[in-house]
Amino acid sequence: MIIKEIIQSLKNITNEQIGDLKRLIYKHQQVIILGNGGSNSIASHISQDYTKKLQKKSFTFSDPARLTCYINDYGMDLAYCQFLKEFCNGDALIILISSSGNSQNILKCLKYCSDNKIEYVLLTGFDKNNACRKQFKEGAALEYWVDSMDYGVVECAHQIFLHAVV
Repeated sequence: MIIKEIIQSLKNITNEQIGDLKRLIYKHQQVIILGNGGSNSIASHISQDYTKKLQKKSFTFSDPARLTCYINDYGMDLAYCQFLKEFCNGDALIILISSSGNSQNILKCLKYCSDNKIEYVLLTGFDKNNACRKQFKEGAALEYWVDSMDYGVVECAHQIFLHAVV
């Protein structure tokens, strides 16, 4: 069952979306990729590949010491947003991943990007009307939603989508 769902989710990725993502990555000097849990692992993996294979300055917020420091000092909802304030230069593409589309820290980052006219890519799953999509889909340079309620399916599809440009 899960394999069929993954296959179906991959059929919804278009060559146009992959081309758009690649153009966005090359358009910017740096790429910052943020997500929680499994999405953070995806962000870390993809960030390394974008640097190694695409020669882009790419990084994520996954260092445990820094992450726990920011969570302690700013709270979980604002830790990533503070990271963006400190590390996002004037020409960055921000890729935000939230499987549920309801992660409060990702929503805060979307608002920060929107308020500061920072180009962002939004990857979500689960409910088609999740909070991230409902509030920030229109402002996204690119948006990819996975039609599944299964974390494994959504995370696999997000990783393959992001990896398709390498």
